[in-house]
Amino acid sequence: MRTMRRALLVALAWAGPALAQAPVAAPAETPLPRVAIVTTAGTLVVEVETKRAPITAANFLRYVDQKRLDGVSFYRIVKVGPEFGFVQFGPHTDAKRYLPPIKHEPTTQTGLSHTDGTLSVARLGVGTARGEFTISVGDQRRSLDAAPGVPADGQGYAAFARIVEGRDVLTKILDTPVDPAKATNGAFKGEMPAAPVKVITARRVVSR
Repeated sequence: MRTMRRALLVALAWAGPALAQAPVAAPAETPLPRVAIVTTAGTLVVEVETKRAPITAANFLRYVDQKRLDGVSFYRIVKVGPEFGFVQFGPHTDAKRYLPPIKHEPTTQTGLSHTDGTLSVARLGVGTARGEFTISVGDQRRSLDAAPGVPADGQGYAAFARIVEGRDVLTKILDTPVDPAKATNGAFKGEMPAAPVKVITARRVVSR
């Protein structure tokens, strides 16, 4: 009996340091939120970069959570070539849907880039972005990333999300026929669709 007890104590003595050195599992990383944008052309699911572009991402999610994008249109189609250009959606002329402007997060700060399927927020001057959102079709880094001369102030658009499902729907939207005479107060002439694709709902995707 004493021999067995002594053997058990020796075994525990050797096991102690090994147990103490066992690596502690790191907590699971919280997944990025996803949003399903249901349109009359189909559904786009986007993953929102709340970690790398927190201000711009939070702004988009406020529009989603407050249902401010329900019923808006893809009112601007800039098609440079097949599978190349960008589309834009948002409240447009519906002023009551807008939230206050946000601080600009350039791509040089976030490390994000306007590759195919990237969402960004449109703006005029730096710090004027609100609720007009673009989606890049094809690689638009030269046009929309922060760089000298893009736009005139070199700060580009703020990228904040990317399409993870429904890329074919984006192509359908880009291919929407435009009305060459249509414009809004003289702007976007030749870029506005005759029959715009509409957003039916924009909702967060609940993880299971």
